[in-house]
Amino acid sequence: MLVKDVMTANVVTITSDTSLADAKRIMEAHKFQRLPVVDKGKLKGVVTEKRLEKVSPSEATSLTVWEVGYLLEKTPVSKIMAKNVVTVTPEMTVEEGLALAQTNKVGALVVVEAGKVIGIVTTNDFFYKIANKVLGIGEPGTRIFILRGGEGPELEKILGHINKHEMKIVTIHVLSPPDQEKHDVVIHVTSKDVKALLKDLRADGFKVATRSR
Repeated sequence: MLVKDVMTANVVTITSDTSLADAKRIMEAHKFQRLPVVDKGKLKGVVTEKRLEKVSPSEATSLTVWEVGYLLEKTPVSKIMAKNVVTVTPEMTVEEGLALAQTNKVGALVVVEAGKVIGIVTTNDFFYKIANKVLGIGEPGTRIFILRGGEGPELEKILGHINKHEMKIVTIHVLSPPDQEKHDVVIHVTSKDVKALLKDLRADGFKVATRSR
């Protein structure tokens, strides 16, 4: 998968002269944690919820409510925004994007194409849009564990049994236990009733068990 497959397009952006108060209102209204700062089509920085919290006066401040409000209304985001923004292209693979985010210890990557901000991708996007699909989270059916069934010849037999019972496969995960040479396999099928399949697999010499989803 590519970054463009998981990114959020139509990104809400602000200009560098936007006040801290307005930036906070926009974040709260859209339930965002960050806003790219763009001037005349060019990315200048990113304002995050954490940065706004750091500059917002605490309850222990001696300032009055009116003075606090005045400061937030008059201070532009250019004063607090992060200027070294980690960016990616829409054609970058999600593996490259995730590695980049982890290396730079950031929770989001701004997607830029031809110098223009076209999207944003967060670590939550990587998790929910990729991990859910890869792991089959939320998909109906049954997960079947087959001991030492992750090798080519064994997999061929296992898939033959699954096809025989006309079951659809959601995911296949080959596991590499540290204490054995041969790989195990976990196969998620859409069927809830797999008793007949398990019986056939056991009759073929496989050690099988079902796992909760």
